[in-house]
Amino acid sequence: MEPITEPGVDLFAKDSPSMDEIKKLSEFVHSSESNQLNFSEQLEENMSKSGQKSSLAIGIGLFIVGGNAEATKKLQKAKDCKEKFIYLAFALRQTGKFDEAIENLERSVEHGADTLSTTLEKAATYRYASDFEAATKELKTCSNFENVSAEYHYQLARLQEAQGLYEQAMDNYKTAFELSPSHQRALFHLAYRCDLSGDEGAAIDYYKQIASGSLVYVSALLNLAVLYEDRDELEKASQCVDTVLRFHPNHQRAILFNKDIESSKTMFYDEEKEDKKTRKSQILETPISDFELSVRSRNCLKKMNILTLGDLLNISEIELLSYKNFGETSLREIKLLLETKGLHLGTTLEEEQLSSTETSDLSVAEDKDEQLLNKPIDDLQLSVRARKCLQKLDLRTLDDLTRKTDAELLGCKNFGVTSLNEIKKAINNLGLSLRTLD
Repeated sequence: MEPITEPGVDLFAKDSPSMDEIKKLSEFVHSSESNQLNFSEQLEENMSKSGQKSSLAIGIGLFIVGGNAEATKKLQKAKDCKEKFIYLAFALRQTGKFDEAIENLERSVEHGADTLSTTLEKAATYRYASDFEAATKELKTCSNFENVSAEYHYQLARLQEAQGLYEQAMDNYKTAFELSPSHQRALFHLAYRCDLSGDEGAAIDYYKQIASGSLVYVSALLNLAVLYEDRDELEKASQCVDTVLRFHPNHQRAILFNKDIESSKTMFYDEEKEDKKTRKSQILETPISDFELSVRSRNCLKKMNILTLGDLLNISEIELLSYKNFGETSLREIKLLLETKGLHLGTTLEEEQLSSTETSDLSVAEDKDEQLLNKPIDDLQLSVRARKCLQKLDLRTLDDLTRKTDAELLGCKNFGVTSLNEIKKAINNLGLSLRTLD
C-alpha cells in the first residue's frame, strides 16, 4: 500500500478551501486514527472563534468528525454560500431530517452549486428516506449523463440495490468504475455484491484493487480478510487486518478479528478424540446377533425391533420387563452385556430428558414472543462473515439461533469471537439471548 500523504488543505486558513479540497481533507482525516486525533485537536483549537467565516469552517469540521447536530447549529450561523447549504444538507441527512436536507440542497444551487452533483445528492437523500419514487424522478432528470458521469451510475446503482434490482445495480457499479477507476465507493459496492452473491473470486479481485489504493479503506480490507480466512489463507487475512491496525490501532472489530485469525492458526484436529468417537459409534452399531445371548432374550429383542447395542440405550428397564416373556433373568443378561461395553440401559432417554428440562427452564425464564422467534435471521442485517457461518449451521430463524450456545456457534469453522459478539448484540437489542447451560 502506498504511503498516505498530507492533502495540503487547511480548513481554517484565510482563504476557504474548495469543495474538492474539503473532500480530500475528509478522506485524509479518516485514513488513520492519528489523522483523526490531530484534526480533532485542530478543530478544538478553533471552536471558540466566532464570525460567519469561522462558523462555516467549524461546521464543516464538525461534520467531518461526525458531530452532525453541532455541525448543523454552526453552519446555520455561517454566511449563505454553496458550501454552507451543501454541508448543512449532509449533516441534516445524517440526523434523519430529510426534508430539510432537500431544501438546503436546492438552496445551494441558488448560490452556485453544480446542478448535476446537487441533483444526485437529492436522489441519495430520497433513497436514505426510502422514497424510491422521488429518487427515481431525480435521477431521470440526469439521464443525459448516462455513460458520461460515474457518479450518476453509482447513485443509480445504489437506488437499484435498495430496490432489490441487484443485477442492474452491478452493471451500473461496473460502468461507474469504468468511467472513473478512482471511484472506490462504486468498486466497494460491486465487490460487496459479488461477495453476497457467492462470487468470492471476483469479490477478492475487487477488494484487492481497493486495498492497493493510497487510502486505507477499512471495510474493504476487513471483508477481504474474511474471504481469505474462509479459504484458509490465514497469512493473507492477517496482512489485511494488520494494515487496518497499523493505521487504526484501536479499531475494535479489527482487534477481535485479529484474535480470531491467530486462534485459527493454532487450531488442530484432535485425532485421538475423533478416533474415540468413531470407536464408540462402531460399538453402538454392533448387531445384537453378534453376542451370545439366550434364545429367549434374543427372540424378545428381535420382536421389539431392538437390533443393535445403540437400540438398547433407547429403552428403559421397565419397558423391557413389560414385554411378554421378558423376565428378570433376561434383564440381568442384557445389563451384564452392556456393562462389559461401559454402557447401560436408557442412556439416550436420560440425555433427552435432561435436554428437554433445560429447554423448558429456559423457555419459562425468557418468556419469548413466538412471532419474534419465527422471524428470519436475515432481519438482523448481520455481516457477510456472520451470515455465512449461520448458513453453514443451517440456522434460519431467531428461534433456531437462540437454541444455540456460545460454544456451539464457536465450534463452526472460522466462526470467531467477532461474529459471536456481533450476533449477541443484535439479538440482545431484541430482548433475546443465546442458550446457556447455567
